[in-house]
Amino acid sequence: MGGARGVGWVAAGLLLGAGACYCIYRLTRRRRRGDRGLVLRPSQSAEDLTDGSYDDVLNAEQLQKLLYLLESTEDPIIIEKALITLGNNAAFSVNQAIIRELGGIPIVGNKINHSNQSIKEKALNALNNLSVNVENQIKIKIYINQVCEDVFSGPLNSAVQLAGLRLLTNMTVTNDHQHMLHSYITDLFQVLLTGNGNTKVQVLKLLLNLSENPAMTDGLLCAQVDTSFFFLYGSHVAKEILLQVLTLFQNMNNCLKIEGHLAVQPTFTEGSLFFLLYGEECAQKIRALVDHDDAEVKEKVVTIMPKI
Repeated sequence: MGGARGVGWVAAGLLLGAGACYCIYRLTRRRRRGDRGLVLRPSQSAEDLTDGSYDDVLNAEQLQKLLYLLESTEDPIIIEKALITLGNNAAFSVNQAIIRELGGIPIVGNKINHSNQSIKEKALNALNNLSVNVENQIKIKIYINQVCEDVFSGPLNSAVQLAGLRLLTNMTVTNDHQHMLHSYITDLFQVLLTGNGNTKVQVLKLLLNLSENPAMTDGLLCAQVDTSFFFLYGSHVAKEILLQVLTLFQNMNNCLKIEGHLAVQPTFTEGSLFFLLYGEECAQKIRALVDHDDAEVKEKVVTIMPKI
């Protein structure tokens, strides 16, 4: 019993020591570069932690105070400031683990249901930074359905929608949680086609994650997609978007070969993404891009050409 407790104290000491060393490293690095110095104030009250610079790197004790404040206050101004400070600190890998161990993920996750849209956005941003840690994703996945509902039912191109899309993109970098988005794929394409440039880019990043996983191929190709999808393959489309939709086509091809669909009669219905991607109109659009002004686009088209 005593030995196990001793091991626990040693592990905790190592974790806190790592956090302190990282804070010192950040402090000295900033000062060497001539940036505004980071000030670590162990004696700060919880409220003080939401004032001053959002760039302050907090230690474990300060993070615990901040989480307590976030859980106990109902003041929307303090909640928003606390989420910003916590989210910025969650950008550092050592703090991602500390916040999880302090029970911070559900405290932040509960704020995505807040009626204040700015608080909801800041909570999503904080979860997004925390989700870079794979162990954190196991705890964050319980919020995926709620995030999807907010993304697809909320205002188009809103800050909350973009924050939610960024979180979903991080959560689908690996294949572990991609299946949880299966029922929302058609909604993703709807947002892709109606959103502005920033929204399109973010949706495409998410779709590209899904399109690299053969297990998601049928779900993607079965999605009902409006024919305005063809416009994304036009020469006038922004380069970043155009390269992404070309890569989407490439990924679909690669996964179809793995799954063997190209060798058998397809079972996808008319109006599905499959019929759009593998119809003659899409093939003509892609062939026309071989004369595109941008060399990177032309190179991508040349890579795809033998497959259409």
